[in-house]
Amino acid sequence: MGDFWSKMAHYGRYSRSTSWNYSREYEVRGLFNDSLSCCINALLQSFKATTELLDILNKWNPSDRIEQSNIPLHLKNTLLAMRDGSHPSPHRDFLNSLYRHTIRRYTQQDADETFHLILNLMQKQMPDRCLAQEIRSLYEIKVETQVTCSHCASIQRMPNSLFSLPLAICEGGNTLESCINSFFQLQNLVDGEEWYCDQCEKKQPSTHELKLVSLPPILCVHLKRFRNDCGFTRKLYSKVTFPETFNTDVFATGQSENVTNDSPRSDEHYSLYAVIVHKGSVTMFGHYTAYIRPFQDQAWYYADDNYVQPATWADVQYTYKGSSTAYLLLYRKKSRNSSG
Repeated sequence: MGDFWSKMAHYGRYSRSTSWNYSREYEVRGLFNDSLSCCINALLQSFKATTELLDILNKWNPSDRIEQSNIPLHLKNTLLAMRDGSHPSPHRDFLNSLYRHTIRRYTQQDADETFHLILNLMQKQMPDRCLAQEIRSLYEIKVETQVTCSHCASIQRMPNSLFSLPLAICEGGNTLESCINSFFQLQNLVDGEEWYCDQCEKKQPSTHELKLVSLPPILCVHLKRFRNDCGFTRKLYSKVTFPETFNTDVFATGQSENVTNDSPRSDEHYSLYAVIVHKGSVTMFGHYTAYIRPFQDQAWYYADDNYVQPATWADVQYTYKGSSTAYLLLYRKKSRNSSG
């Protein structure tokens, strides 16, 4: 179902008089859908729930010379306005600044691509480089690619970093742990996929493996539900279960003895606080909503553009499969003295 028709159905259920929904009892407020902005609206809900991000932006005092299309400036103002709850359309300037870049009006966006676009623009446009690095470190997943020559056993190591962990899913049932294990699984490079070995000075059969170096305070998981088959993109409705909390020992399975000394401790815990949900059958003609659990709050809320209502963990679990499925998961690293 296209975003336009989804909105028509939405207004069929809820009165237009509910132009935006906010209660100081709720930690989540609704946002107008402006030019098919449901994807950005859902991401803004996750940014709002990421209190660490606003803490970083609040350290910055922008000068009067900052360009009007500056993404960090408008995101900061939007998050502050969403927290205050007094402005009926707190994200309009932020949307307009995105529309001046690569985001197009009246075009459905992919949530993972838009998430990366916003973070990259913040990196580029934040004049305070120390704060730009703080934002990067908040989300940055560090991995190392290791390619081992099967002939001479030499290892080529290439560092890399990600803002989201892209997990492929299978046609059958999946768990978050099984998807993580598959991502870090060793692969044999043979039958035309041989790797050039610098020691042997020619292509050789090799093994390819990703090693986890470090996890960030905010871990974004991308469940790759869209697959390209012969030039056509289709959505996988397969079941993917994910927990409300998990221990980082799930990353230890399948990691060999070559794991770096900086690898995450196995006794660290992450807690789910935001789920970006995709409704529909294809990425460019769907609709995005979000489940949000505000910081230090055990209650879940469901945000569908301007409509917000209380939710439960059982409601979130309905996004394991079906037409309304979890697409991005945001987990927060729990402090050692935290109970929530």
